[in-house]
Amino acid sequence: MTIELQSKVSSLLEAIASRLDISPTKYKQAVDRYSAVSSWIADGNFEGVNDIHFYPQGSFRLGTVVRPIRGGQEADYDIDVVCELQIDKNVTTPKEIKLAVGLRIAENEKYQKMLDEEGRRCWTLLYAEQDDVGFHLDVLPAIPEVTSMRKSLVYPRIVEKAIAITHKNKDQSYEWYSSNPSGYAEWFNVINKPALDLVKSFQQRTLFENNKDIYARIEDVPDALIKTPLQRAIQILKRHRDVRFAHNEMSADKPISMIITTLAAQLYNGEPNVHLTLQNIVNQLDFLSELLKPGYTLNKSLQDQELIKRTVGGTWVIKNPVNPDENFADRWHENNHQKAKAFFQWTRWVKNDIVDILGMSDVGKIVKSFESTFGQVSSAAARSLGFPTSAVVASAPIIHIASPNKPWGK
Repeated sequence: MTIELQSKVSSLLEAIASRLDISPTKYKQAVDRYSAVSSWIADGNFEGVNDIHFYPQGSFRLGTVVRPIRGGQEADYDIDVVCELQIDKNVTTPKEIKLAVGLRIAENEKYQKMLDEEGRRCWTLLYAEQDDVGFHLDVLPAIPEVTSMRKSLVYPRIVEKAIAITHKNKDQSYEWYSSNPSGYAEWFNVINKPALDLVKSFQQRTLFENNKDIYARIEDVPDALIKTPLQRAIQILKRHRDVRFAHNEMSADKPISMIITTLAAQLYNGEPNVHLTLQNIVNQLDFLSELLKPGYTLNKSLQDQELIKRTVGGTWVIKNPVNPDENFADRWHENNHQKAKAFFQWTRWVKNDIVDILGMSDVGKIVKSFESTFGQVSSAAARSLGFPTSAVVASAPIIHIASPNKPWGK
């Protein structure tokens, strides 16, 4: 691929990811909404609570938001906010904390009407659509984790960020789960920062120039809207997953975003554009599919990294990088390794649909191939760059691909 074509392809991938992302206007709206909810909760009377800390978690905090697909159609954005009550774990229970937060939210007449049924871990507020886009705001009740539960964490600064979150079981009982969303965000940011420093000045100025109705100064543009090749690659991978598993028989086993984000961050080598970033990440993920085969072998580099391990007993391990006691793949062995098979089927799809296509020498053919994978998002991105598009696909709904080949056989 020539340098000129690589530049065009990277621009196309950037434009696709940008259209999957939350817009500056919607981002500000989301921040305003979770700030208002946080203020309301903070003004409540919680017995024994010294203070309450609120902060976003998940893709909203990591800068990897994509509009989700449900039932084959684009759905509301999911915004996750931690509500961390500063109280000793020994003097309260998960049920008390969960219900206290829910009760406080329901005391607001406006929020009571928007409040969904109690979730396993969160209270969810359903905001009506504006400009055809809505929000699900998930409020996660939590308290600081006790010191004895933090000792297994691997990064000293991150240890103190661990929290205990509430979890409601099917039998209606409640228990604590350990988590560390702030620690994970810090780990991710360390990996992402060198690339962020390179692109920040240009992107910040561009965002300011295009959104002067929102920002009075360049400095007002939040870092959360600055996107590196790693973040863009993760957004594209997440959307590809959502499209490929829509209406698919394996939809219940599709890879979770935490696994995609963790592996992508660990495999990122500072590539300067989205094209090279995707090639590197996807090719290495595809190599890992060897783990499905009897007597598998991995190259030394992947073996040493231990990104995905298959134990002698047949279980799978993908460690949380900030909490090695947490295994993201703890259910991969179930149902004859169905989740593992779904993951590696997806990596093969990504390689076929994106990485192999990038080897073409004609940008028009690349655009056409992306249209069959990403639908109207790809068409809109191509048109914005003056690339040829298909008029049929440009107005088409979300596309899904039925009856795909299975790399592991029957």
